[in-house]
Amino acid sequence: MTASAAQTVNASQRIAESMGLLREALPIQRRVVHAGDTLYQAGEAFTQLFILNSGFVKVVNLAADGREQVVGLHFRGDWLGFDGIASGHYGCDAIAMDTGEVWSFRYDALLQACAHKPVLLTLLHEAMSREIGRDRDSMLALCTLPADARVADFLRNWAEALAERGLRTDQITLRMTRAEIGNYLGMTLETVSRALSRLARGDVIRFAEKGRREIQIPRVEALSAFIQGCMGGGAASPAAVH
Repeated sequence: MTASAAQTVNASQRIAESMGLLREALPIQRRVVHAGDTLYQAGEAFTQLFILNSGFVKVVNLAADGREQVVGLHFRGDWLGFDGIASGHYGCDAIAMDTGEVWSFRYDALLQACAHKPVLLTLLHEAMSREIGRDRDSMLALCTLPADARVADFLRNWAEALAERGLRTDQITLRMTRAEIGNYLGMTLETVSRALSRLARGDVIRFAEKGRREIQIPRVEALSAFIQGCMGGGAASPAAVH
């Protein structure tokens, strides 16, 4: 087994084991959500944390001028709602991007359970640490990568998140519009579209359907090579990524 495959298996096992521990220790509320459903809203009193059992969720922040900014993307096993702990109110909206299932549990019940089962406290800290790491990586990409590389990095992260959860990565369905991807990456819709077209021309990705939301990724490694090519002073040629 390759190191990458081993990491994927370990991540999938970690998610399953973590959710099993939570289910055994806490009263869990399960909710089926559909695209557009809201898990919680900015300003709402914080009482619960959420964990995604299936589906995809985006976290949206409302700027002072009324503009919506996508600030986070979440997959199976991810925790949501940490931003409410300090202030007692959620700071963003969490919105489902697809049909899925969300688990919720009271934060005070989790803390009480942690006193009797310290492994739960470890789960909480690990989830917080991963959230901090994702925020750091997103900020680093936003500040340092050119436009084409930012889009390639977005696709690579999406594919790797799916792989960690035992899902196929050779063909993915983007749950976001071009405009939403641009919003998340700090780019215009047109810039995102041009970057995707360049990736397709280099055969790093392929569009599977006319709607262009179904994207084939023959080799995730090619996205990494493309990013390195962009950082070297220009978009990587097809030869450089195969």
